Amino acid sequence: MAGISGHWAFAFGVLGNIVSFIVFLSPIPTFYKIYKKKSTEGYQSIPYVIALFSSMLWIYYAILKTNTTLLITINSFGMFIETIYVGVYLIYAPKKARVHTVKMLLLTVVGGFGAIILVTQFLFKGVVRGQIVGWICLVFSLCVFVAPLGILRKVIKTKSVEYMPLLLSVFLTLSAVMWFFYGLLLKDINIAAPNVLGFIFGILQIVLYAIYSKKEKVILKEQKLPEIQNPTVIVKDENTNTNKKLPELTQEQIIDIVKLGLLVCSDKVQVATCPHDTTNCGVKAANNVENVPKLQTVDV
Repeated sequence: MAGISGHWAFAFGVLGNIVSFIVFLSPIPTFYKIYKKKSTEGYQSIPYVIALFSSMLWIYYAILKTNTTLLITINSFGMFIETIYVGVYLIYAPKKARVHTVKMLLLTVVGGFGAIILVTQFLFKGVVRGQIVGWICLVFSLCVFVAPLGILRKVIKTKSVEYMPLLLSVFLTLSAVMWFFYGLLLKDINIAAPNVLGFIFGILQIVLYAIYSKKEKVILKEQKLPEIQNPTVIVKDENTNTNKKLPELTQEQIIDIVKLGLLVCSDKVQVATCPHDTTNCGVKAANNVENVPKLQTVDV
């Protein structure tokens, strides 16, 4: 029976390695976006710093325990990839965020991890040392799952899921399930317990993503600009206080209007210079207007 349990534990451990491998790679689109825009925008470094620290702790715990090779393999990869993420973040983060990230690294990775090794090595021995380190790993594993709560708060506040990657939430949930059964079959509460909370938080993130992504689509649809229509000329009638559309003119009509204007101007000049018969000039000018668009001259 113990052999069967061991085989199932190994199977879930392998599945846990596969899913956790995807979890560690899931932020790649986020960091590619940061690289392209040369800015971290609203992204935070907290989840990646905590994940780096947690991977280091689990490697230390696995070294103190037996039959935990699968923990060493996946957390070694996790430590490597999280270091890359934090490095990219430091390159493109604004000054304030960069200083905050460096402080967190010094507090956790350097000071925290160094203090844990010193204390456990000098104050505890044997099985007790492994138990103490296991409880520390449990606490910081909970921190890994709680770290995205800052993003959840931002999602609720802004009603936008722009800064909450869905893939990370999905694979964190699957990873929590695999490692829970791995710890349960090995009867290791330090592995199984934190993944219960990880599963709960993972489901919560997925639900919030579904709610606010739907609302975001509705808002964008409502704010969509109307299609551009062909412009029309509007003339305001001051007497009726209404707007009227100016009728469209053909090219021939425009030519006729221009000819009429030229004819009227020409007749006015000739009538004004008529030295003798003003009546005759006026009659002929009127006749010329009636015969538009033919242009006639006045005999003086």
